Amino acid sequence: MRIVFMGTPDFAVSTLAEIVGTGHEVVACYTRAPAAGGRRGLDLVPSPVHRAAEKLGVPVLTPASLRTPEAAETFAAHEADVAVVVAYGRILPQNILDLPTLGCLNLHASLLPRWRGAAPIQRAIMAGDAESGVAVMKMEAGLDTGPVGLVERVAIGPDMTAGELHDRLMIVGADLMGRALAALERGGLDFRPQPAEGVTYAAKIDKSETRIDWSRPAKAVHDHIRGLSPFPGAWFELDGARVKVLRSTLAAGAGAPGTVLGDDLTIACGEGEGAGAVRLTEVQKAGSRALPADEFLRGAALEKGRVLA
Repeated sequence: MRIVFMGTPDFAVSTLAEIVGTGHEVVACYTRAPAAGGRRGLDLVPSPVHRAAEKLGVPVLTPASLRTPEAAETFAAHEADVAVVVAYGRILPQNILDLPTLGCLNLHASLLPRWRGAAPIQRAIMAGDAESGVAVMKMEAGLDTGPVGLVERVAIGPDMTAGELHDRLMIVGADLMGRALAALERGGLDFRPQPAEGVTYAAKIDKSETRIDWSRPAKAVHDHIRGLSPFPGAWFELDGARVKVLRSTLAAGAGAPGTVLGDDLTIACGEGEGAGAVRLTEVQKAGSRALPADEFLRGAALEKGRVLA
């Protein structure tokens, strides 16, 4: 089939490679325009999908908007059978959605209708969900509201981080989209409306919610830490500096919230029912590399009984 691919981050690269590798003709790749970056922030850095598309010989387009007559004319000229959208980062207007003969398919990293929106991977872990997955959805004007064609479920381990789930869903999702396109090509991809029950929204992670609140139950603190790892990272303050926590485990212990309970970075959490502790197993000071807890403690004064902010 003739396919227009639309995506931006690393998560979308595997799907692009899968589509090209299975013999479809990717006639164009839409992605975010190069953004300021590099060591000094002065270079224009192309997106991961941009770089991958160039290596695969796929023409790249980076329009600032899809809502102009020129954008619609350009898109129509591709004469695409289908558009595949994976974390593109822009809303597709209805006139664009209507152009491909077989519609626009979106690969979404959740079990729709749970976790519609921008940050489904992080929100699933932060909420303590036991499973996640990927869904291939036919796009419509609403936010992740379209009918679903295929779903693949993935278990979330008790200590799995958002980064680990991201990498797992990236691979599973590429395979799922490949299967969806094969079914679509032979006329065998059936779509079912999403149920009205169980709808939740995965709002974009805000910096204001990244600080660790030790007064929450230990399980909630642990889920918060792993749901924000590795980026943007949950953190606490130590001697006026931020310390990011990349990994933790649930631990036995009790005390006032934020109290250091021993010499292994076990921190008391919560109060009353649900109280407990977490052991911080990998941390990172600003400007430093990530360290296992024992290495971090060699240079940090975290004596038993100290209360963390």
